[in-house]
Amino acid sequence: MTDALNFVKDALATYRLTKLVIDDKITEDVRNKVFDRFPPESTKVGYLFTCPWCVSIWTGLGVVAARRVAPTAWDAMATALAASSISGLLEERR
Repeated sequence: MTDALNFVKDALATYRLTKLVIDDKITEDVRNKVFDRFPPESTKVGYLFTCPWCVSIWTGLGVVAARRVAPTAWDAMATALAASSISGLLEERR
């Protein structure tokens, strides 16, 4: 059961981190700096920051690494990110 729960938490954490990179206002300045140098319509680097599938591969890789390298510390972060994901998804449905 623990492995299944960790998988669900990590999947939701990956979703939340992907949304953070692609959509959230708090990362908008960083995204705009990337887009100034690498326009998404004409560069692969810029496109990477607009593609949820692309970003989720890299955030997922980081999540898997964090789970292996620092499982106790990561579990607390994954739980918070998963809760944030669920909260955001429920809010979108309102």
